[in-house]
Amino acid sequence: MNKSAETKKYMPLVGAAGIGSMLGSGIIIGLSATITVWQSGLGLTDGQVGILSGALTFAIAAGSLLAGNITKLFGLIRSFNLMNLMYLIGAAICVLSGNFPVLLAGLIITGFASGADLPISLTVISHDAPNEKVSASLIASTQVFWQIGVLGSYAMAFIVSHVEGAAGARMVFALLAVLAGIAFVWRTFSKKFKEFHAAGDEYRAAEGTKTSTEVSFASLFKGTDGKKYVSFFSCIIIFYVCWNLLANTFGQFQTYILVKANASQSLATGCGIVLNIVGLICGILFASAAGSKHRNKFFYVGIVIQAGAMIGIALGGGTIAMIVGMIACYNIGNQFAGESIYKVWTQESFPVEARASMQGFINGFSRFCCGLFALVTPYLVAGDRIHTTMYGFAGIVLISAIAGTRMIMLQKKHGVGQM
Repeated sequence: MNKSAETKKYMPLVGAAGIGSMLGSGIIIGLSATITVWQSGLGLTDGQVGILSGALTFAIAAGSLLAGNITKLFGLIRSFNLMNLMYLIGAAICVLSGNFPVLLAGLIITGFASGADLPISLTVISHDAPNEKVSASLIASTQVFWQIGVLGSYAMAFIVSHVEGAAGARMVFALLAVLAGIAFVWRTFSKKFKEFHAAGDEYRAAEGTKTSTEVSFASLFKGTDGKKYVSFFSCIIIFYVCWNLLANTFGQFQTYILVKANASQSLATGCGIVLNIVGLICGILFASAAGSKHRNKFFYVGIVIQAGAMIGIALGGGTIAMIVGMIACYNIGNQFAGESIYKVWTQESFPVEARASMQGFINGFSRFCCGLFALVTPYLVAGDRIHTTMYGFAGIVLISAIAGTRMIMLQKKHGVGQM
């Protein structure tokens, strides 16, 4: 069976895992887009609004950090099935909440499940895939679902923006709960997925890999290939943290930046929808190349576009047209040298029994850094400081470029991920 046919065969699994990615971006953007609705509907203070946003960020980080422990406790496949049930419970609590403590509890449960699901889902895909080429294409495809979740949340929030009270926000979270329920049923009861999981066990057994036990960082880094794995880990975490600081800034504060540049709220929201459509198209384009020899070319093009976008905003005089144009450019580069290639690198470069822990730790640590950085982001992107800040962001892109280039060199040196 050729690569294209094998990839197509496993697309239902990507769909089930991809819904998890949609739910992950959906809860982040969903809360961001409806937080003022929750505030007016439940009578929340500004301080409580800040607590809700921060609690969600850190709950996602905690879920990511503990993903490996969850797979140790329940097993990889059972964890894959159960995380969406936990998400459903949390989202349902949010829908039914009538006060701040209940909404906070729902967000913490939902965020934790979302944070844990992403590394677990990617590990299941790489476990079930028959080879590296197919695995790379499948994993990169999950990023498309993340973009769909972002776009869908923006669109849903826009549609219900005129609904009085907290009812509009409840509708958004009810939709997320329904999607989580669909994913739970699909993952748990699909006979095809059970066949994929069983075949994956056979593939990994043939490679001499134990899939039932998640190994610790210490045993991985101190083992025979410890130096190689430490090098991989260092490059990936530096690249991803630097990339995520910028991605989180434009994800959470894109509307804020545009409004501060004197755009209307409706224009800022509309731009968010259009810009995410651009990102979705580019994400699909990269997914088609992730399992090919051309993906490194995409990486270098993406890095250059990202750096150019930061410098463009800095030099553009703060006009709305320039900021929108450069954010559009950033959304293009972001798909070629960002989350997708990070996921592929992590799943390719470590043993399958360490991938959930490794991806979970990097995701969680990065989220923690983003949560801290978000505390000062509004100050940094204010109209009178955004130019200087963008030069600093260009420097961050340069650091991620160096780490990513080193990662590509290491993969070539060790014969990993070579198409």
